[in-house]
Amino acid sequence: MKAWQKQGIGLENLKLVDIGTPKPGPKQLLVRVKAVSLNFRDKAIIDGIYLPDMMSKKFVPVSDAAGVIEEIGSEVTRFQAGDRVISHLYTKWIEGAPNDNDAPYAIGGPNDGGLAEYMILEEDAAVFTPSNLTDEEASTLPIAALTAWFSLVEYGNLQADETVLIQGTGGVSIFGVQIAAALGARVIATTSSDAKGERVKALGASDIINYVTTPDWEKEVLKLTDGKGAQHILEVVGGDSINRSIDALTPQGYIYIIGFLKSMMAEVNLFSLLSKQAKVQGILVGHRQALEKMNLAFDEYKIKPVIDTVYPFEQAIEAYKHLSSGAFGKIVIRIS
Repeated sequence: MKAWQKQGIGLENLKLVDIGTPKPGPKQLLVRVKAVSLNFRDKAIIDGIYLPDMMSKKFVPVSDAAGVIEEIGSEVTRFQAGDRVISHLYTKWIEGAPNDNDAPYAIGGPNDGGLAEYMILEEDAAVFTPSNLTDEEASTLPIAALTAWFSLVEYGNLQADETVLIQGTGGVSIFGVQIAAALGARVIATTSSDAKGERVKALGASDIINYVTTPDWEKEVLKLTDGKGAQHILEVVGGDSINRSIDALTPQGYIYIIGFLKSMMAEVNLFSLLSKQAKVQGILVGHRQALEKMNLAFDEYKIKPVIDTVYPFEQAIEAYKHLSSGAFGKIVIRIS
């Protein structure tokens, strides 16, 4: 089969190769991949900044995939050949609290992922594809959508009378806007351009803050909420952005630490953190049962993933470059 393989650090070491088609074990599925979507995790792995020691061997990258089961192992009971499925990143995190050692079993690094014509999925790490979504749309769900859902719903128990602050217009952020709006919450979104802001409003945001023209966006959040602040903040930037998020938060509100676009390190104003009695929650996607629950909710609320661009399989490098330069929603690669 044809596959893209990470053979070192940097896009110049992402190579299109011919390798053997894998065979499923007793509890595994052989999936003919139809589409994959890119996440910041995929870029960080290629760039060598995400668990570099663990990601040092050769493997097929990309965690989020949608496809059709070609063959099942002898002990598989949940699926059959012909079923449409999507992947789940952490193959052993099915429900409840995460395990101490989920990372070594993740797909798309350090284990083979979906940027290939075929991939292996553990039976317990696969989820039925929502029937109302295309393969391209479904491929966007496993990380970006689930991260937003796990933050706002599983941890935050988001209520209709609450305010959510969403940073930016990447994959997680756009899903956050859609989920919060569908649940009846007020959504304030930050973005770098008024044109993007209008597109976010069309997805359900009530208020837009252009952080280029309004760099002190946390003060604008307080102004828009009559000084109360937001109950929930999706913090995707990292670095010193955390301090602005604390200032924009309502007392005892939630800050979900999701990304590190700016920096993995932050110097936090502890007095502000204490004063707000902030609930700071680290988010590393979510478990499989939450993904299944989310899919049902997406169907109920008619939430459709927002895809910026779909690239052909041969243009995977261009897709990664597009992700690096910024996208509105998701970047997808069609495999077949």
